[in-house]
Amino acid sequence: MIKFRIKKGDTVTVIAGKDKGKVGKVMQAFPAMNRVVVEGVNQCKRHLKPQRRGDKGQIVEFFMPINASNVMLQDATGKKLRHDKRVQE
Repeated sequence: MIKFRIKKGDTVTVIAGKDKGKVGKVMQAFPAMNRVVVEGVNQCKRHLKPQRRGDKGQIVEFFMPINASNVMLQDATGKKLRHDKRVQE
């Protein structure tokens, strides 16, 4: 099993996929699924039906998880880090 090095609160850069080049903060990490939720990356919309009579339906926007292999850690100065060079905090 591979060690999961990305933690909640880390700043990462997306290195693959439709959002390649975007920088964001990790909002959630799912080590068992090897996925992370990054703020501002992989935004999706869900259309919700009204729950009661008289209510209106709504569109909710949220961020979906992406594979952890598609992101790269950054240090405080914005320099990209390799997975073996993580700064000890």
